[in-house]
Amino acid sequence: MVMIPPASAAADLTVAAALAAQDGRSASVAGYVVGQPVATDSVLRSGFTADTAIAIADQATETGTTRMLYVQVTSGFRASFGLRTNPGLLGRRIVVAGQLTAYFAHGGLKEPTSMSAGATEPGDYYAAAAGRTGPALRAALHGIIANQTRISYAQVWTALQQTDQDPANASNVILLYSGRSQSKSSNGGNANDWNREHVWPQSHGDFGTAAGPGTDLHHLRPEDVTVNSTRGNKDFDTGGSTVAECPGCRTDADSFEPRDAVKGDVARMLMYMAIRYEGGDGWPDLELNDSVTNGSAPRTGRLSVLLQWHRADPPDAVERRRNDVIFSTWQHNRNPFIDHPEWVVAIWG
Repeated sequence: MVMIPPASAAADLTVAAALAAQDGRSASVAGYVVGQPVATDSVLRSGFTADTAIAIADQATETGTTRMLYVQVTSGFRASFGLRTNPGLLGRRIVVAGQLTAYFAHGGLKEPTSMSAGATEPGDYYAAAAGRTGPALRAALHGIIANQTRISYAQVWTALQQTDQDPANASNVILLYSGRSQSKSSNGGNANDWNREHVWPQSHGDFGTAAGPGTDLHHLRPEDVTVNSTRGNKDFDTGGSTVAECPGCRTDADSFEPRDAVKGDVARMLMYMAIRYEGGDGWPDLELNDSVTNGSAPRTGRLSVLLQWHRADPPDAVERRRNDVIFSTWQHNRNPFIDHPEWVVAIWG
């Protein structure tokens, strides 16, 4: 993972100030990502074709190219800040430091030395949760994230090709447990295909694949067919024997342990499900507990281990990008525990 240090907020220029300077000096500029420059006076707002440049502006809705700063995205930053790989970056506020000099024969910033991004949710998205803790926080978050667009199980195939796209290869997805990069088109039910893994098992609440918890992208991930079958509907815990085609994974009769790099991801997906589905909208009341023998009950564990995984593996750029794409393109709701990891302790201790 490339570490991308934030620029100093005290020295940040506006885009307007950066455009007025263009004197070759180094500076830090803050602005909103508004597209991909392709010519002096042309910026793509969708259908991005490359990861090598972004345009930023002082307003997220800016459409006038004369008020945009064209920013070169060098190789070390493309996985996190290229728009072809990260379409959810559009509209996001970023801070970038580099040389103020023309790019695409246009006011620009080249040779960036740092790039950092802020949260993408609207400023008031979590307003109802402000200052709350415990049951009050839980209730507030449920009310916020229950406002979502439901998608069909068939749409999940297309959505996962976007949410889990390999940052290094736009033709592939990254499989959750195994970590393998695999062609987007190799989805299906045959050996070595990838299919739709329900991180919260369908049988733990018997919700199936109807629009709702069965199609919620915040816990659906691409995974190798065989590995998915090995995981089955087991709860999560540590220990067991190694899993074929899944380096770092272990399993026994009643539990599954994913690789270290996604343990926190798994924990936060399950925590989202426990808050989103409270039993009041026709779906079961999903809850986390400390058991690994939950069977068909609407329960998943082991909570004590999931809390450890959350602490040991905090949200990274890939997980945040996934949250952004689900929010901006598909369901229009967010996983609050990616945006605010501290809320896990505020709810579960």
